[in-house]
Amino acid sequence: MKPAAFAYERATSVSQALERVQEAPGAKFLAGGQSLLAVMNYRLARPARLVDIGKLGELCRVFEEPESMLLGGLCSHRFVETDELIGRRLPLLREAAHHIGHVAIRNCGTLGGTIAHADPAAELPAALIALGASIFVERHGQQRRELAVADLYQGFYSTLLEDTDLITWVRVPTLAAGSGWGFKEVSRRHGDFAEAGCAAVVRHSEGGLTARLVLFGVADRPLLFERTLHDGDPESWSALAHDLASQLEPTDRADYRRRLAAHCITSAGSDAQQRLSGEQGGERRV
Repeated sequence: MKPAAFAYERATSVSQALERVQEAPGAKFLAGGQSLLAVMNYRLARPARLVDIGKLGELCRVFEEPESMLLGGLCSHRFVETDELIGRRLPLLREAAHHIGHVAIRNCGTLGGTIAHADPAAELPAALIALGASIFVERHGQQRRELAVADLYQGFYSTLLEDTDLITWVRVPTLAAGSGWGFKEVSRRHGDFAEAGCAAVVRHSEGGLTARLVLFGVADRPLLFERTLHDGDPESWSALAHDLASQLEPTDRADYRRRLAAHCITSAGSDAQQRLSGEQGGERRV
């Protein structure tokens, strides 16, 4: 199918883009187009105007901070996957980006776009929640505000954001000393949507190990669990994984997805624990 008729214009600055979307009810921002154009082709979305922000270089930058990194909302998935600084300081984010679709898709899709689209099987939102990331949101005539990614999602393709809101920056804390990360996804074929997945951050604590686990692909939004393991042996991880998986209520193939979720939790959590005393960067993939 083809999309319904719409007006198109290319913004030359963030302020202009915000103003133009505010002026036209039903207008939407267009960045990489990997999600929006698909739903427009099925006429599930019929925006009256598209304001193209894809060429705004000011939102394609990365800044290094002492305990975090600031990533522009227009950084592509491929950039997140291959940038050396991101790979060194945010290896979990790099690994999550590597699992998105195929290279052609990763070259077009953007960080802000995947956060705003709210696909429950998306990899980067899960990794961002595991890392405790936040987004900066701007709207014409209002002050910039900061929101935790973990508080953003309300359900299938639903967030707290309005059509006139634009994600301009993403602040991602880097892993503290004594922390490890893990990521596991199961899909039918490489590049397919995740049947189930888990992003994990594990750190030492007084009670043993504190695990921050985010499941994706098994509910209407990413699910965050924080648990403490007194003993990080395989039996403990397996017990925790099956306990969390039993709490899930997938909308289809429930038993199958619970089994996949338990496998992903065990794998991602165990990998995170192994990295506690190992090399944080891990293997580099391009």
